[in-house]
Amino acid sequence: MSVKVAIFGGSFNPPHIAHVLAVAYVLSTADVDRLVVVPTFKHPFGKPLAPFDDRVRMCELAMAPLPSVEVSRIEERLDGASLTLRTLEAIKQERPDWELQLVMGADLLAEADKWFRFDEVRKLAPPIVLGRAGFDQPGAPPPILPAVSSTRVRELIARGRWADLEALLPRHVMEHIRARGLYDAA
Repeated sequence: MSVKVAIFGGSFNPPHIAHVLAVAYVLSTADVDRLVVVPTFKHPFGKPLAPFDDRVRMCELAMAPLPSVEVSRIEERLDGASLTLRTLEAIKQERPDWELQLVMGADLLAEADKWFRFDEVRKLAPPIVLGRAGFDQPGAPPPILPAVSSTRVRELIARGRWADLEALLPRHVMEHIRARGLYDAA
């Protein structure tokens, strides 16, 4: 018997409220049994990231209230730059009973031509595409996620604008960032 599993990968640098809402939305609306959050180990384009252990822990904190969610460290075991196809193939090899779907924002779908062998990604894990406010492109689903970005969150953290972050970050994630001094927390 196969288990239907949604895979939600990303830098999660840091995980914010739109990530949590995306997971809650998929669990509530898609025909999936569980959802696996997969933090990027090493960004394929060399973008600087907070330490992997911190990003994994923040994902665990952010997703803790949601049932049927786990955070995977699979990309750490794969080492090297994170490629979605490689990660999905490794998950499928470890869990052949899983029927995979890939959770992605409509903004990422528009960049599919830049992905490594996206046609194979689509076959292995047909996408669940979520609309995102501020992203308007023909064929994109209507926005269900707020216009929150990790880039904006990091900017606010670096400027010490904690009150502005209360609606953007799960509170336990904010506490972790402050305790660890991530993103030049002031």
